[in-house]
Amino acid sequence: MASFSTSSTYCLSKNVVFLSDFSPLNQFPTQSPRRRFSKKIVSMITQPSSRMPATTGSVDLMVKSWMTMTEKLLARTSEKLHVVPGENLWVNVDVLMTNDITGPGAIGVFKREFGENAKVWDREKVVVIPDHYIFTADERANRNVDTLRDFCNEQNIKYYYDIKDLGNFQANPDYKGVCHIALAQEGHCRPGEVLVGTDSHTCTAGAFGQFASGIGNTDAGFVLGTGKILLKVPPTIRFVLDGEIPNYILAKDLILQVIGEISVAGATYKTMEFVGTAVESLTMEERMTLCNMVIEAGGKNGVIPADKTTYDYLKDKTTVHYEPVYSDEQARFLAKYHFDISKLEPLVAKPHSPGNRALARECEDVKIDRVYIGSCTGGKTEDFMAAAKVFLASGKKVKVPTFLVPATQKVWMDLYTIPVPESGGKTCSQIFEDAGCDTPASPSCGACMGGPRDTHARLNEPQVCVSTTNRNFPGRMGHKEGQIYLASPYTAAASALTGHVTDPRDFLQ
Repeated sequence: MASFSTSSTYCLSKNVVFLSDFSPLNQFPTQSPRRRFSKKIVSMITQPSSRMPATTGSVDLMVKSWMTMTEKLLARTSEKLHVVPGENLWVNVDVLMTNDITGPGAIGVFKREFGENAKVWDREKVVVIPDHYIFTADERANRNVDTLRDFCNEQNIKYYYDIKDLGNFQANPDYKGVCHIALAQEGHCRPGEVLVGTDSHTCTAGAFGQFASGIGNTDAGFVLGTGKILLKVPPTIRFVLDGEIPNYILAKDLILQVIGEISVAGATYKTMEFVGTAVESLTMEERMTLCNMVIEAGGKNGVIPADKTTYDYLKDKTTVHYEPVYSDEQARFLAKYHFDISKLEPLVAKPHSPGNRALARECEDVKIDRVYIGSCTGGKTEDFMAAAKVFLASGKKVKVPTFLVPATQKVWMDLYTIPVPESGGKTCSQIFEDAGCDTPASPSCGACMGGPRDTHARLNEPQVCVSTTNRNFPGRMGHKEGQIYLASPYTAAASALTGHVTDPRDFLQ
């Protein structure tokens, strides 16, 4: 296997010009400055083609109608024909999601502002999913779930995924697990709609071609009462990911590459739109991983155009009519980045930032204490299938404790029922057992956000962990001195087998 140098893998020319999305088109110069880019994985297009000033009203009207996906989504749901970045809109919400750590606060705001006996604007558009601090003896965490239950009973909320028996999640058929994955599995994610949730990773749902973004409890309380939210239209950055994806690369590597390129503030209050042949080849679960972490670059939302892959996923999940939208060819983007994914190597994000990108092979001297596979980012069925593939290829046992936390009850069942390709009929659970991993835990957010001290796999000591989660800030998984390396399921599994950060190509090729 030929190796690629660090510079050839992810360096971007510093000579970058961003467009102002607030300038009239006819103010752009007729020619873009000449810039030299070396042959790297990423380059940047910074200048749209110019146009002559409109000579007729009809032509000018046509130009004004050109919009990006996000602009179209917000125009539709605010009942406007045309919107522009920076414009403030009252948007009609299609779905509001809340969970156990944020729901009680949002409910408190709703009752304070609308009255103790007020009713939510639409009981079928509110989705309540306990998922974060569930399997714990902590009384305050359990009280939060009780608060959700009381409110949903009072309001007759149609989609409340309750859990009562904390000792056996399977005794709770309504319980789902991690909200962002449950939303998709239960058919609440649909192209062309606006979905907001009281969790920053609500942007995951943008994989379905919808506007999806995290909001605070005050906004959520207002949405509960009115079904509306005041939003500023974000400008859009387009990321074109082309090339055949190598068999050792997953969507987690793609988004770590993007964040490493633009920084954790590079898309602050902007839309990150993903297109290109590599994106089109991704499954829905992989697309969800890509959109899940746009918030780690400051993005307001991430979005991927709906296509056959999207429609096939939704066939047995929803009967609600939906209408996808797509960016116009002439739409203006704040910037465009191009990536050749065929040249990408496995990546990690070193402590303590998702933007602290490095090649996995550059970190092989880092000794680790444990591995964690789970969360909305890395706890889906395909994530566990990927980890099982590495364990199967190696035929070895893990050298450090390896914790497995399925995102949802459906994922947990998949681990015990779906055969892993080329395994001779073995399931993920069998392969994990053979490799000496921990038994798959009850589905939830688990230790991704730390939680009470009795949370399964929480970092209660200053250990080094390779994790498929989305954040590696100090204290994120528990102990404030813990060291978290974010990685794909491939890299996490490979690292578990060696006891240090490991390039998965050591086992996959």
